Amino acid sequence: MKADGVRRWLALGALAIAMLTIGLDVTVLTVALPTLATDLHADTSALQWFSSAYTLALAAFMLPAGALGDRYGRKKFLLGALLLFGVAAVACAFATSSGQLIAGRVVLGLAAAVTMPLSMAVLPTLFPEPGERQRAITIWITSTAIGLPLGPIVGGWLLQHYWWGAAFLLNVPLVIVGAIAVALLVPESSSANAFRIDLPGALLSAAGMLGVTYGFIRCGQEGWGDPVAWTAIAAGVALGAAFVLWQRRTAHPLVDLGLFAEPGFRWGTVFMILVNFAMFGLFFTMPQYFQAVLGADTLGSGLRLLPLIGGLAVGSRLVDRLLPKVGVRAVLVAGFALLAAGLGLAAMITVDSGYGFAATGLVLLGVGMGFVMPAAMGAATDDLTPERAGSGSALLQALRQAGGTIGVAILGTVLSTQYRSGLGDFDREPISDGVNAGVGVARKLGDPALLAHVQSAFIDGMSSMLWVCTAICVAAAVLATLVIRRKDPVVAADLDAGQSVHVG
Repeated sequence: MKADGVRRWLALGALAIAMLTIGLDVTVLTVALPTLATDLHADTSALQWFSSAYTLALAAFMLPAGALGDRYGRKKFLLGALLLFGVAAVACAFATSSGQLIAGRVVLGLAAAVTMPLSMAVLPTLFPEPGERQRAITIWITSTAIGLPLGPIVGGWLLQHYWWGAAFLLNVPLVIVGAIAVALLVPESSSANAFRIDLPGALLSAAGMLGVTYGFIRCGQEGWGDPVAWTAIAAGVALGAAFVLWQRRTAHPLVDLGLFAEPGFRWGTVFMILVNFAMFGLFFTMPQYFQAVLGADTLGSGLRLLPLIGGLAVGSRLVDRLLPKVGVRAVLVAGFALLAAGLGLAAMITVDSGYGFAATGLVLLGVGMGFVMPAAMGAATDDLTPERAGSGSALLQALRQAGGTIGVAILGTVLSTQYRSGLGDFDREPISDGVNAGVGVARKLGDPALLAHVQSAFIDGMSSMLWVCTAICVAAAVLATLVIRRKDPVVAADLDAGQSVHVG
């Protein structure tokens, strides 16, 4: 069923609300961790599992969710996932122990694993024309990206005025609005071909993603020498290899591996993974810098991310105008160049730089994200037919999630290694546990020299990590130049008429 013009864009608004909710939930918890440690008597391990439980559930269930939506109806599963997300958010808000909150986070991750790929999968049905579809993709992915920096802002404000559970209850009205709009506006869609769900493939994919994701999360927590982490990674890789072999042999595969033969899907996925490094490098360091070096509180730290949202709004506004005129290659190269410039600028921050330096870098990062993410996502989804939209979207999102988890582990190691190296003789617990712990000790002791030393060590670690991110973005710009075909600019009307971007 094809919705009329107004209804299609209202339906897109519903999907954007759903993705904004998920984006908020990813980062809103970060500002509440100190309060949770006190109110729920949570130790360091529990605090880590508050985030890891969500990530693991998200990674494990995404591929099966996409196939289930293709087979039995994307709207049904999307609506059910939104309602489940709301119920889980309420359960998290009123959790009275660490175990209850971790269980709630698992259910939130499961609901998000269904919502993310299926909300994206309905876009080709709602917007069959390439020009309109690209605009829809820009709105969809921008709503997710804006939710990430909004999380600390909203969470910080709520913690200043209410108890920590309000950070989860925030999801409930958003979910209700999104669910009502999806029920009324989003048409049902599914694959035209009835097929059996590949249960062995679902189990292999879930176990493989679980192993790899858990292994790299543990590497980030325990260090790269941890044998349990490497055992989990090795098991995950082995299960992933078994999954690929099974997909090649079974008559009804869970995902269509032939998608990787399509250059648009292949390179669009690669660029989406690479841009995640820039995003995670930013969200991993900037809030810590604002609090530990500039002395901001949780709300102030979130508010200092507003230039990123402004840059993202500008970039996403420009990208729909630029893509039809200059092509996807020019947009991707320009976007990664802006990301590299913003990250490089942030990498040159010193203890005495002040906020203006960081704000400029954040604006550049926001514009670059606004260029790269819609262009890369559009290139990938251009190769998805309505029949394989759910499984294809799930595959793209699952690879993004896995790449992001690996990126956090690697970048976190770069940061912590350089931080501890910069501490020198002060490399001892609890100072070496992180900059926030080190700053807390220094301020408690009233030792300005120790405080300056800890801040300087963190800046060294942050700079090293951001230079790695900068190099990745430079390499991505070069890669885009090499692998994406140059095409002549076209007018928007031509693109709307059915002309799609070409990559190869």
